[in-house]
Amino acid sequence: MMTTPSPTSLPVPELYRAWQALRAEQPRLRARDAAKCLDVSEAELIASRLGVDAMRLRPDWAALLPALGELGEIMALTRNEHCVHERKGPYREVTVSANGQMGLVVSPDIDLRLFLGGWGSVFAISEDTAHGTQRSIQVFDRQGGAVHKIFLTDRSDATAWAPLVERFRTDEQSEHLDLQQPAPKAAALADEQIDAAALREGWIALKDTHHFHALLKKHKAERTQALRLAGREWAEPLDTEELPRLLEVAGERHLPIMIFVGNAHCIQIHTGTVGSLKWLDDWFNVLDPQFNLHLKTSGVRELWRVRKPSSDGVITSWEAFDAEGELVLQVFGARKPGVPELEAWRSLAESFPAR
Repeated sequence: MMTTPSPTSLPVPELYRAWQALRAEQPRLRARDAAKCLDVSEAELIASRLGVDAMRLRPDWAALLPALGELGEIMALTRNEHCVHERKGPYREVTVSANGQMGLVVSPDIDLRLFLGGWGSVFAISEDTAHGTQRSIQVFDRQGGAVHKIFLTDRSDATAWAPLVERFRTDEQSEHLDLQQPAPKAAALADEQIDAAALREGWIALKDTHHFHALLKKHKAERTQALRLAGREWAEPLDTEELPRLLEVAGERHLPIMIFVGNAHCIQIHTGTVGSLKWLDDWFNVLDPQFNLHLKTSGVRELWRVRKPSSDGVITSWEAFDAEGELVLQVFGARKPGVPELEAWRSLAESFPAR
């Protein structure tokens, strides 16, 4: 898991100048990587731009998220340490729970699960680049890590940008973020401390894949630990090199799939086919017009084929994890609730030999 930098001791003007000097040396350096180089959080780095090309917005998620629909087509970006998920489309069908802790975007294009309790700050950025002005709204968690970003595209309604930003602009344009240290993670139980038989019984009794997290919590099991203990009927390890091949074959067969990528506070989903697949060093990329995926394959240390029972039959997925046991991405066959999974997907997912 990525560590959270301590709040910077550099005065904000000096941080901004240090960042600009770094960008002059490495023009293609992403803000996320620049923040690591400067030993600050990405949110602190963005806050150093206030008054230059960034503005703080009110973190009123119940109002702001539906308002994003006014921008028309945007590119939504959600990532973790090893995978970036980019999907174009309009924000539609946005709901936020009454307690403000959860949100959903369930349009055919932008499909998100939002865990708003961990969201902290939000900025509007209007940056001059070699390709013109790039406008974005970027959300960060309470530790200063990036949660979710939206970028305007050539097909966005640019006239809606200024009114939206002005409407949500906060009066206090302070670079102070009041960052918090992440809550300490509970120590994992040893395998022998888990009641594996009860875990398997609970697994067999699943009626909905969304109940899987509750099953893990009930038995105090880490996700990869539960996969190990479930038995090969339900989970089998695969060679990590097979993951790009799965996507390649799905692309060759024009098989609609679902690709989930997320972090602790946001999960983004693509449903559809994949077409233009390319390698760049150890990055495996999907470069389609409406969907891009960038997977750092060296970050994937475990790959599992997972079968979960449900009221719609067994649901098969491939799940990739990093060295810390954090979920990098999941792949399912395209399906809607109430509909069994595609036989063509199950056939493909089961065709690779277990390790």
